[in-house]
Amino acid sequence: MTAKKISLVLFAAVFLLAVLGCAPGNERWASVDNKANFWAGLWHGLIILITFVVSWFTNDVGIYESTNVGFGYNIGFILGCMISLGGGAKATTRRKRKAKIVYRKPDWDKVGHRIEAGVREGMKAAFKDQEPAREEKDWDELGQRIEERIKEKMKDWEQEE
Repeated sequence: MTAKKISLVLFAAVFLLAVLGCAPGNERWASVDNKANFWAGLWHGLIILITFVVSWFTNDVGIYESTNVGFGYNIGFILGCMISLGGGAKATTRRKRKAKIVYRKPDWDKVGHRIEAGVREGMKAAFKDQEPAREEKDWDELGQRIEERIKEKMKDWEQEE
């Protein structure tokens, strides 16, 4: 292990011991003259996650100090919990509004005209080399028939919905 890793592990161990030395359920708060006050409640609220995990493995550490001064300790404890658990931060955030999806019925005439134009151009391009003698009038008639069929199909689809 490198010196950096060793120092990090030592720091974590010292920090954990310091935290647990001030944890609820400690003998420090057992005397009648020394009850947990606001600052102790704030600290116990801040370290609630650590003491919660430690309390699974030992009965000597609790989450809440029962020998406290009352209202001051409770306010400190709640503030500490809000800070460590993020209770106050979520109360002020704004919700993102979800966009409403509005279904609009398509304008079948516009759709038909677009399809007609696409089919007409595609057919002209496909048969350009094969039938140079065809006149524009023939293409218009063919386009109109295609357009009529497409409109009929689209109206059928609309009625099915």
